[in-house]
Amino acid sequence: MITVIIRGDNGVDGNISAMNRPTIADVRAAAGVLAGAVARTPTAPASTLSQIAGADLWLKFENLQFTSSFKERGARNFLAHLPDDTRAGGVVAASAGNHAQGVAYHAHLLEIPATIVMPEDTPFTKVANTAHHGAKVVLHGEGYVEARAEAERIAADTGATLVPAFDHPLVIAGQGTVGLELLEQVPALDTVVVPVGGGGLIAGVAIAIKGVRPDVRVVGVQVEGYEGMLFALGRAPEPHGGTTIAEGIAVREAGQLTRAIAADLVDDFVVVSEQAIEHAVSLGIEIEKTVLEGAGAAGLAAVIEHPDQFRGRRVAVVLSGGNIDARVLTSVLSRALARSGRLVRLRIEVPDKPGVLAAIAQLIASRGANVVDVTHHRDLPGVALKRTVLELSIETRDRAHADGIVQGLEAEGYHVEIG
Repeated sequence: MITVIIRGDNGVDGNISAMNRPTIADVRAAAGVLAGAVARTPTAPASTLSQIAGADLWLKFENLQFTSSFKERGARNFLAHLPDDTRAGGVVAASAGNHAQGVAYHAHLLEIPATIVMPEDTPFTKVANTAHHGAKVVLHGEGYVEARAEAERIAADTGATLVPAFDHPLVIAGQGTVGLELLEQVPALDTVVVPVGGGGLIAGVAIAIKGVRPDVRVVGVQVEGYEGMLFALGRAPEPHGGTTIAEGIAVREAGQLTRAIAADLVDDFVVVSEQAIEHAVSLGIEIEKTVLEGAGAAGLAAVIEHPDQFRGRRVAVVLSGGNIDARVLTSVLSRALARSGRLVRLRIEVPDKPGVLAAIAQLIASRGANVVDVTHHRDLPGVALKRTVLELSIETRDRAHADGIVQGLEAEGYHVEIG
């Protein structure tokens, strides 16, 4: 049974406390803690994507964790270090997605009571998934900042322990185990590409990589509008925000500890567009047969959108998560088909008489395309009496195939507009 509590807007702000900066020894210790509790995810070469990017690409499939995100690593390491008397008091966390599920899942395994505060507009599937792991879910606020404030208030009122999403040494060390695995799995690695939101993953991976192989280049990826880490480092204007499917890295303010580590250990950052992330999600499905959320595809988007920075290198890309809403994924794939010319909408004005639609459908079929849907519009302004406008969606092989069909229709005297 799912129990959801909705609270009012009376949260108070608080500060996440952190211990000392983690080291490579802390990351190695975390690997021991996580052994048998968190998946050692596969890393595989991506031959087709390598050809597209002009680099030797290897993909680290963190989307194959049980909760489909790397966030399990930091959550488990943090929770495993809690003393028994602290565990009895429970834990609380604020998150709209992956951190919530990671904390809820591992708190359940460790028999620690957990409360997760999520923004009120969190999709119900994420609320249900979090509650499924046994956590009590509190819906509060319009976004992460208000949810975090409520989590801090609950922790202060109840004595529960707040589980930070990224700005804590134990969380960072847990995330850093991704880097240790990469060094073992990828021969002669020279670059690793990591999505960056609050900075927990990039900080941990950088500590691991530079602690073992200082020569390996570490590159962080941020999405346009949410260059929080770059802003914190004085290398970009203040983020303006906006709509993005990469909500997992849509963080305007990087952590205090994570920014200090990034300043010392991260070699470079790139910023990717929303369109590049959509393209990367679709490439994950079509080429790698793997589901990626927007944030999880950011690293792949970087090597595709900025090939000059990676060409000729052996590059490991961290696919950080796969929790994408089914409706969003459907939209992304439809838009990808449209951009590639494989799904085309045609607008054709024709005589309103029997047989015209059949003739057009036959012409399209004779050229190897498929009609997906058809709509008639007889009452549009500017359409003459006894004429109608057909809107057709057709499936084609590619843009050249679509262009050939349009040319064939125009050769038969039809005026065609491409939507």
